[in-house]
Amino acid sequence: MLSEDIRADRTVLPLATPEDDPLLRLQAETQTSGEVHLRCTTHPEEITITGITVMCARCSARRDWMVICDRNTVSIRCRCSHQWVECELSRQDFEGLIDSGGEYFPSLEAAAQCAGYDGTLAGTYLAERR
Repeated sequence: MLSEDIRADRTVLPLATPEDDPLLRLQAETQTSGEVHLRCTTHPEEITITGITVMCARCSARRDWMVICDRNTVSIRCRCSHQWVECELSRQDFEGLIDSGGEYFPSLEAAAQCAGYDGTLAGTYLAERR
């Protein structure tokens, strides 16, 4: 039987901060704080990545894209509504494409529909800006 006087005190660990603990950091990054993490822009010209022109796998389009940035993931969407993650593009690349201003939409689907990237304008090209 243990005696009360020989019990060892438990060590109290300091509270972990998000900078110290990767799980707390991930939890803090994924919590919804009302902040918008998804942004998109249209890009009427061709996009060339590592010397290769981007082409839609579904309809073979080579220009007139919607470029979507969700935190650090960049996706490309075609007028035919085909969308894929482009691993070679970074958030910095997206920032180089985006203009100031813009409109706000409640969802990506609403933005795609308003800009014509929901499949309704599949096979069409808008005139290039000069």
